[in-house]
Amino acid sequence: MNVRRRISTAAIAGTSVLGLLALSACSTSDAGGSNGKLQVTASFYPMQYLAEEIGGKRVEVSNLTEPGVEPHDLELSPKQTAQLGESDAVVYLKGLQPAVDDAIQQSGVQNVADAASLTGLEKHGTEVDGHDHATGDNHSHSESEGGSDPHIWLDPVKYAEVAKGVNKTLAKADPDHRAEYQKNTDALVKKLDGLNTEFEDGLKNRPSRTFITTHAAFGYLAERYGLTEEAISGLDPESEPSANRVKELHTLAKKHHVSTVFFETIANPATAKSLAGDLGLKTDVLDPLEGITDKSRGKDYISVMQANLAALQKALGNK
Repeated sequence: MNVRRRISTAAIAGTSVLGLLALSACSTSDAGGSNGKLQVTASFYPMQYLAEEIGGKRVEVSNLTEPGVEPHDLELSPKQTAQLGESDAVVYLKGLQPAVDDAIQQSGVQNVADAASLTGLEKHGTEVDGHDHATGDNHSHSESEGGSDPHIWLDPVKYAEVAKGVNKTLAKADPDHRAEYQKNTDALVKKLDGLNTEFEDGLKNRPSRTFITTHAAFGYLAERYGLTEEAISGLDPESEPSANRVKELHTLAKKHHVSTVFFETIANPATAKSLAGDLGLKTDVLDPLEGITDKSRGKDYISVMQANLAALQKALGNK
């Protein structure tokens, strides 16, 4: 009897402790999760930057793409898919990450900002005028790959247009702080306007206008500032260039006095370095800002874009 009583008491005590732990765990999870903040999921770094700048202290932002991971090929874990479905708002760019597109479509999240719908998308391929020299016809790489160029964030003007749309989505999800989101958006747009002016002024006096990159990520930037991007591959950073394309780049580099072949912080630089070696050219980094890593020349969007400007100025012979 006494033994049973002791066992029963111990069991009740144990159950009580477990219950307290469970309650504690729930409380800790709630406190460390939302903290009363808007839960925002971003698909990759440029969307994360917008959400954090516009949301400020009112949001908690999660990025589906880890630093150093190539965003185009992202596959979502069950945990990430569940996290996305519990979001108050989502900021993404449709057409860049198929796995994210599918997950958002199935998530049921009501407040979704699609960057691709907030500014105009264009066709870009191996080079900015849309003519695919590698095939000798008028179909760009992007057309043959069946999509428009998604790299709108590399044009500060287009990026500012996207920011205004993200502001509306956050304000809809959290109308009580609409004025604060608007204030933060105005400040961000002002910074992007300033960055645009830096590029305009910084790329005025240039002996050359042509630059070679690993993949066609800089078409919008090239168009905005009167440059010509010649990409080794198309919009897909993992695609291999044809022998004709490599031969053509040899001719283009000599004709346009190209000094530098740019590679990226995330994509494999082997092809770019091989081409530069064959031509006796220098190599440098032009960051497509798909993710911030320890190798990035800067800590955020603005500082990395300024580093890109400096690299272009050097490569194009700006005075």
